[in-house]
Amino acid sequence: MSKISAMNKRTTQTLAENISKQVEHFSKKEVECLIREFNVLMAEQNNSGRAVHGLDRGKFISTLHSIFGLTDDRMTGRVFRTFDKDNDSVVSMKEWIDGLSVFLRGTLDEKIKYCFTVYDLNGDNAISREEMLHMLKGRLIRQPNEEDPDEGIKDLVEIILKKMDYDHDGKLSFEDFEKAVKDENLLLEAFGTCLPDFRRIEMFEGRVFQEQMEQ
Repeated sequence: MSKISAMNKRTTQTLAENISKQVEHFSKKEVECLIREFNVLMAEQNNSGRAVHGLDRGKFISTLHSIFGLTDDRMTGRVFRTFDKDNDSVVSMKEWIDGLSVFLRGTLDEKIKYCFTVYDLNGDNAISREEMLHMLKGRLIRQPNEEDPDEGIKDLVEIILKKMDYDHDGKLSFEDFEKAVKDENLLLEAFGTCLPDFRRIEMFEGRVFQEQMEQ
């Protein structure tokens, strides 16, 4: 092993040691693997001429598309903003690992908080009728001879509010959303797919954890 690769390995191990103390659900060795995966993505990004200190919006969203199968642009932009906790327009290594801890292995409570944050478009701690309409547009299949497809979406929003708006104030608070999802888990992604399915998670973990640990 060269001195440079040995130094890089020690640096990765030290970073993993620190990050694994701050992030749930991953072992130190798994964090090392995620650091290496992050560095691969960064190298791909920088090779295309985008030299920044984290994954930019374009690279992050293309990763959501290619690796995790998330292709709804209304959602992927929000997922980026949810990972980018300090709002500096890039996802840092720590934000990448912290986000993946919920994205891949989060508890139901963690995923409820994550999905609510994705759906709360303006960050006011509530999901309004307007936000629901925006997120659901394009998800409904237009019926033949349907004059106003938006009417179908408006009807769906009213059905959702009737089911989930426990305090009847015309919007969903976090408490409304949490109670509804705990009563019926399928409502977790009611406004759009923002989490990978189990098959994608298994593929990612198999490639990143198992293969890298065997090296």
